[in-house]
Amino acid sequence: MSHLALLDGLPVSLSMWKLAQPWWEFILRALAVYVFLLLALRLTGKRQVGQLAPFDLVLLLVLSNAVQNSMNAGDNTVSAGVILVLTLLAINGFVGWLTWRNKRMETFFEGKPQILVHNGDADEAMLRRERITRHELMSAIRAVGLSDLKDVRVAILENTGRINVIGKAHAAP
Repeated sequence: MSHLALLDGLPVSLSMWKLAQPWWEFILRALAVYVFLLLALRLTGKRQVGQLAPFDLVLLLVLSNAVQNSMNAGDNTVSAGVILVLTLLAINGFVGWLTWRNKRMETFFEGKPQILVHNGDADEAMLRRERITRHELMSAIRAVGLSDLKDVRVAILENTGRINVIGKAHAAP
């Protein structure tokens, strides 16, 4: 019972707290994985984050499993988990603060809104670039009560991945 301690009268293994790697290595690993995933997801386009299709959700779940060992170095202790969670929350908070304070960083991390439709004309090049299908565009148009592309004054792909549609004045909602 040398490796067990008592916590409220119950035996607890001390090995669940003993780190296999130095604490700072977990922080560096978490930073590297966070930055890599942030850039990778940013490069895949807005739709990946804003409008999750079932295959997008599966991808995110598999990504999280794929990077787990690269962050924890095979160390499954509670301490390693706590260090990683605190590091990821701190990084995420810092990126949020940075994008709030700096417009350039906001554009870099979050992108900028893109016009998909202007005065009833779809920008096919922009749709291709953002990987928005005609079906997805028309679904967003129908969601605001319009049925014809010609009734759309502007459709904008927002930073969040959402498509906002504004109809022409004469279009019936």
